[in-house]
Amino acid sequence: MASPERGVMRVGRSLDDSTRTGPPIRLQSSLEAPIMAIGVFDSGVGGLTVHRKLVDRFPQADFVYLADQAHAPYGGLGGEEIVDLTRTGCRRLFEAGADVVVLACNTASAIALRRLQQTWLPEYRREVDRALNVLGIIVPTIEAATGRGWDQGPPLDGKIEKLEVLGVFCTAATAMSQVYEIEVQKRREDLAAFSEPCPGLAGLIELGAPVEELKVVVGDHVDALRRRIGRYPDKAILGCTHYEIVAPLFEAALPEGTTLIHQPSATADALERYFGRHGEYDLGTAGRREFLTTGTPGRQSDLVSQFWGEPVTFEAA
Repeated sequence: MASPERGVMRVGRSLDDSTRTGPPIRLQSSLEAPIMAIGVFDSGVGGLTVHRKLVDRFPQADFVYLADQAHAPYGGLGGEEIVDLTRTGCRRLFEAGADVVVLACNTASAIALRRLQQTWLPEYRREVDRALNVLGIIVPTIEAATGRGWDQGPPLDGKIEKLEVLGVFCTAATAMSQVYEIEVQKRREDLAAFSEPCPGLAGLIELGAPVEELKVVVGDHVDALRRRIGRYPDKAILGCTHYEIVAPLFEAALPEGTTLIHQPSATADALERYFGRHGEYDLGTAGRREFLTTGTPGRQSDLVSQFWGEPVTFEAA
């Protein structure tokens, strides 16, 4: 297995084993009743795409969102730094009352999730004496793309009548991990995954770059994948949650009829199944919405507001 810096196979276990409303979520004191919530973590605003779907799916639940904008984007960072930053973010969300933290960041899910689940979370659970978990978004995405459960291998007949191509547009760190290529191959021998790193794209989206500028960058990456593999993909995954904000630009750059696998919907479906089997997690009932950042607090870009449906303002974490 590769070193953490290369980040191979840090996916973790399957999920299957609106601005703020109501009073804000506060850090609890030892004398207060615990505040329960679903935590959502990303390096920046991209995770809001997953957060939006989760809010729609669990409207009564309490949510706290944390964007590590002080260190965004994660795609160009080293493996150990990604692990450390993700651990710090998860701890902050647990302190804010989250029972379950969803890593709405492909880079964190690919590089840090397995490490945190195996080496940090068990001890932290004992320390705080709470049922806690950290979940990622790559597993549900692969399940949606392959039509196979996380514990399922390829069909037993082994017949390959037609080879389909799956394009994965992602950060450099996620591409280096080869997680999509490896995990798709385990489940579908008739589906070949190819990752196309898109360095700088997440940063442009984070900064609210003009749509025309983003359109050119997206088109260049789609064309780069086409030239590298000799054809357009049959299916595509936007393997960075920032990219979902500009999904229409990818749809326009890809041939008509290309199936786009949407991570937010796949994650919401998987999380609903997970909570259906794990009643030990209290999701809250007040419909609280809190948005925190390690960066500069304030209103986010118009691009973010447009996809969210109303202005989004982050508070200091």
